[in-house]
Amino acid sequence: MVATIDVRFWGVRGSIPTPGPATAEIGGNTSCVEVRAGGRLLVFDGGTGLRGLGNSLLKELPIEAWIFFSHVHWDHIQGFPFFTPAFIKGNTIHLYGGHKVSGTLEETLAGQMENPSFPVHLSEMGAKMHFNDLFEGEVVEIPAATGDGVVRISNTRGNHPNGVYAYRVDHGGKSVMYATDTEHYAIVDPKLRRLAQDVDVLIYDSQYTPEEYAGKVGGGPKTGWGHSTFEAAVELAKAASVKQLVLYHHDPNQDDAAVREKERRAKELFPNAVAAQEGLRISL
Repeated sequence: MVATIDVRFWGVRGSIPTPGPATAEIGGNTSCVEVRAGGRLLVFDGGTGLRGLGNSLLKELPIEAWIFFSHVHWDHIQGFPFFTPAFIKGNTIHLYGGHKVSGTLEETLAGQMENPSFPVHLSEMGAKMHFNDLFEGEVVEIPAATGDGVVRISNTRGNHPNGVYAYRVDHGGKSVMYATDTEHYAIVDPKLRRLAQDVDVLIYDSQYTPEEYAGKVGGGPKTGWGHSTFEAAVELAKAASVKQLVLYHHDPNQDDAAVREKERRAKELFPNAVAAQEGLRISL
């Protein structure tokens, strides 16, 4: 049976890349998730994991891709200058970011490629690019390239310094939601709960353990930093009747063993939970 939606993780780390033997299993690249739906290529965030995805796409040229940025903090955009398909004429890239989230998406991506930070300016890349600034609640519908219907991408705002968007993809009766860099409230975030309702796969910011978030270990408290715990992820998954939970955006101080322990504790609360790692694939 052909999957309706395929998900592949290229970068699962938060804040800064963490290469080295201590993170070799989970991976050290920052945020990037590939979603294939209806014959379309969707990408969520352009952290350093985007480089590996781009290299894998060279055998499929020419490509058309839709890239959705949760926000434009550096760990979510720093892979874009190394996304090889963006330098190749004949490729088409549609780029989406939240309206009034740290300026326009085009300005921000161009800014990190200004002299002297990078030798090639955004305007000198070869692919045809279309920039789109999304309003909260705005829905993007892409006609499916295979089969009938459309690929539907909806959004809502999360809770993060300078703003962040969460996205949900629906196609063929299956769904996946990408919600990173958002901080939990005393109650389950009602906007995220609505967007996540009955989703098949919820990819959710689980950067901290409860002890790390409270400042009992690993330095001071992380309140206001814009990230969640695995317990908050489980609370949202249960409240929204989510089928599978993926713990995402791992703290750079967590080595492989720490991420696996976080996963173990999450499974005790929500058995169908898994820690994201580079190369993980989920087919729906």
